[in-house]
Amino acid sequence: MKRLGVLASGGGTNLQSIIDSTSKGILKGLGEVVLVISNNPNAYALKRAANENIKSVCVERKNFKDEKSFNDIILKELQSVRVDIVCLAGYIRLIGREIIESYRNKILNIHPALLPKFGGRGMYGHYVHEAVVKSKETVSGATVHFVDENYDTGKIIIQQKVKICGNDTPQDIAEKVLIVEHEIYPKAIRILIEDLDKF
Repeated sequence: MKRLGVLASGGGTNLQSIIDSTSKGILKGLGEVVLVISNNPNAYALKRAANENIKSVCVERKNFKDEKSFNDIILKELQSVRVDIVCLAGYIRLIGREIIESYRNKILNIHPALLPKFGGRGMYGHYVHEAVVKSKETVSGATVHFVDENYDTGKIIIQQKVKICGNDTPQDIAEKVLIVEHEIYPKAIRILIEDLDKF
């Protein structure tokens, strides 16, 4: 059983998808969520963790003098419960070098577009879907990838497409993509767990 730590800044629907998959889905018997960390004290992800009796911690950047001390605390929390794999689920901060070096090729992120398109700094949530509509794309989707030192540039593990209709709004696309996100994130985690030594 691999021990999963999830970082989330918002509602945590992907967190819930991962939790559900460990109890009755494709991650059953392979992994368990042992820690949820958020940088936002109002994140519903923290409530989801409490509902599932999973340890949760809020680590706010404003309480630390610099990025290094902020990231050091997050790393300490991950290591304190022996997390094997870190999953970003709507976590909107850049992961610190200290964490990446300790969990190289063991940190995953899910992005609401088909990378390398519509990735990078500031491209998250509705901003992604608005950019997709503006570009008149006919498909979008979701991507799970490894996390490196830059936004959305790590090796891609899995992608899945959704069709865009001509009159789809950013909200319409968001709803379609979210369904796909919930499907592929547990699959990507399983791929990593089963081939951990390969990466």
